[in-house]
Amino acid sequence: MLRPIRKPIARAFAPVRALFVSDASAGVLLILVAAAAMLVANSPLAGAYEQLFYGKLSWTPIPKLDDLHLWINDGLMAIFFFVVGLEVKRELICGQLASPEQRRLPIMAAAAGMAVPALVYVGLIGGDAQLLRGWAIPAATDIAFAMGVLGLLGSRVPASLRLFLLTVAIVDDIGAVLVIAAFYTANIKVMWLAISVVVFGVMVAMNRFGVSRMWPFVLVSLVLWVAVLFSGVHATIAGVVAALTIPMRDKTGHSMLEKMEHGLAPWSAYLVVPIFGFANAGVNLSGMGMEEILAPLPIAIAAGLFLGKQIGIFGIIFAAVKLKIAKAPEGANWVEIWGITILCGIGFTMSLFISGLAFDGNRTFIDEAKIGILGGSIISAIVGYTVLRLTTTHPEEPTEFVEP
Repeated sequence: MLRPIRKPIARAFAPVRALFVSDASAGVLLILVAAAAMLVANSPLAGAYEQLFYGKLSWTPIPKLDDLHLWINDGLMAIFFFVVGLEVKRELICGQLASPEQRRLPIMAAAAGMAVPALVYVGLIGGDAQLLRGWAIPAATDIAFAMGVLGLLGSRVPASLRLFLLTVAIVDDIGAVLVIAAFYTANIKVMWLAISVVVFGVMVAMNRFGVSRMWPFVLVSLVLWVAVLFSGVHATIAGVVAALTIPMRDKTGHSMLEKMEHGLAPWSAYLVVPIFGFANAGVNLSGMGMEEILAPLPIAIAAGLFLGKQIGIFGIIFAAVKLKIAKAPEGANWVEIWGITILCGIGFTMSLFISGLAFDGNRTFIDEAKIGILGGSIISAIVGYTVLRLTTTHPEEPTEFVEP
């Protein structure tokens, strides 16, 4: 005879079931990858880990990329940024950012969620000019990681808050890309920049004239990536720029953009970002004492992520709602909104990426930044999850287990 398993036991297994839903899986994978990187970096394999990613390659088709770490950060991550660009374009045309009313609150929240963490960071690091370059590190939210933690809560969290978190993270990514292009650009090489503009123009023309095959866009996107790489602008910006030229609809009504996004998103979430995370999250703690771990840089980053994010985002939401500038997410109370803003302090992928740009060549600062990023992200994840778990009143979706 089949009978439903007892409700308390079903509830006890709810977090385990949540690991396998789409919202959670990519984020959980990132957590495991970050933990694995830290374990390997502090094990007898530390030397092999260092050599694998930072050892000079005996041969490389592009001399500028002479180690595996550079190929991952400048090359492989261009795919991640391309997917981000596709997602942003789709949301702006027919998604949650398509109308001014839909855009208003997420844009305000993302802007405050970047500005306040940066101010917290600058206030805590003092007047060190070298450390000032890292002001944007705590300004980014990791979509996969944050949605993964949210996924562990099942349906306890209102759907409107899930959508709000996703939309804020997308707008946040737009801001991060603009920050990288504007503030973390090396010496500009005019000739290569001009070539990049011409190639971009070719892609825009391909869109305008209705090129319906995917391969020409892929081929010209690779040319654009090479040109941007040598221009001095960070190569991953080419991914976003190329994505904006992909047609939303062709003459037959099919969406090349959605086809590309659906095809590449799993590869980005389950291969590209985990590889990036494993290559960048590892930091050897053997030579570090509490003085380094509690240095101004990691403390400023962690505080920016955990405190700055929630203060900035919750503060602007509260002000916007009270002033009737925007409406709060439907079906959510203020405590739930606060819990979501805490989760916005998870800044794993983009924060690690920006730290590598900000402190390029300074391994001490990069390692300290990693400690701050991991610390701030973990605290934000645990506290945000706890607040939402203890305060949400929305019932979980009933899931019955049966046994013979």
